[in-house]
Amino acid sequence: MEKIWSPENRYRIWLEVELTACEAMESLNIVPAGVSARLREKAKFDVARIEEIERITKHDVNAFLDCVAEFTGEDARWLHMGMTSSDVLDTSFAVQLCQACDLIDAGLEEFAEAIKERAFEHRYTLVMGRTHGIHAEPISLGHKLAIFYDEIGRGRSRLVEARKGVAVGMVSGAVGTFAHVPPEVEAHVCKAVGLLPAPVTNQIIQRDRHAFFFATLAVIGGTLEKFALEIRHLQRTEVREAEEFFSKGQKGSSAMPHKRNPVLSENIAGLSRLLRAYALAAMEDQALWHERDISHSSVERVIGPDASIVADFMIHRAIGIVRNLQIYPERIKENMRLSHGLYASQALLLAITRKGVSRQKAYQMVQEPAMRAWNENKEYNDLVLADPAIGSVLTRDEIEAAFDPKLHLRHVDDIFTRVFK
Repeated sequence: MEKIWSPENRYRIWLEVELTACEAMESLNIVPAGVSARLREKAKFDVARIEEIERITKHDVNAFLDCVAEFTGEDARWLHMGMTSSDVLDTSFAVQLCQACDLIDAGLEEFAEAIKERAFEHRYTLVMGRTHGIHAEPISLGHKLAIFYDEIGRGRSRLVEARKGVAVGMVSGAVGTFAHVPPEVEAHVCKAVGLLPAPVTNQIIQRDRHAFFFATLAVIGGTLEKFALEIRHLQRTEVREAEEFFSKGQKGSSAMPHKRNPVLSENIAGLSRLLRAYALAAMEDQALWHERDISHSSVERVIGPDASIVADFMIHRAIGIVRNLQIYPERIKENMRLSHGLYASQALLLAITRKGVSRQKAYQMVQEPAMRAWNENKEYNDLVLADPAIGSVLTRDEIEAAFDPKLHLRHVDDIFTRVFK
């Protein structure tokens, strides 16, 4: 990712845009025959020299063209014919965004596969499901992971659309009118660098395309943060059902030698805030003065490399977390016992209503011993079996069936078939 945003790669794309534009112009007899071949043979650039020239010109594209001219001689006058800086800058930016997008998507694919592997490993591992942070009903750990797998897939689909949006170039001149460069040149250049021509431009490609791209990265960041937050909660001392891998010699605190903190997940949570900030900055770039101003440029020079590098880093950090995630089955079982079997309350409610009791009455019958289980720290199963009102409606076997945790696994295979095809 660093190479994609390096000056060398940026100037390489600039040079390709200039050379292919010249080739197209030569084919249209705008440039003399033989010029483009000589330029392609001689044209080079030197990053340090460009920076040296830019300190004088205060203009990056002019500095680049001046540097290339030092290698090509008189033929350099045929470069940049009828073009404006944004023809080079925006087309190059599009190529870099596409390159970054492809790397990010490859990382997401790897993350999804890592999630899938752990999901199948724990397809039947029951854990206590929690809503509002409170014990609800059991859910399989594999089911929890399948949710992330499905969400990653949606993120990848959005990324495909975002890539389509930014995969457009332009060579349309000063305010996009093609006054000094015909549309055929634009078509040739875009095809050569793997883009489509933007249907219409002024001096720039319109920034709603880029806003959608950076917003998509922010949404993907939200998925990664959601995953990281789940790990952070599961690693809490009071829960400790799962834990980031803690390597030999690793230290969790400068003060407390016992500490094993979810630092990788916390890192992801923090970086997701940056992606959201970059998305906001990209949205601020949409509205520019008339045919363009330069207020977006400084923003994009930061958020282009930063957002894609941050996203790429987060994805690979998440891959490492899920592959090395430590699962503690015994602690999972201990936590399921903490609420004394209260997870069976809905199953009891439904069983009683099936016997002809109104839902309101059944709810009251089930809730009363449930509150006693909470308040008196007693087993819900025992209280239900001793309850004469419930006993008058349900048999012992029917009550025991409501407490069978396997009830919550009976459709896990159906869920996995739908998610993993």
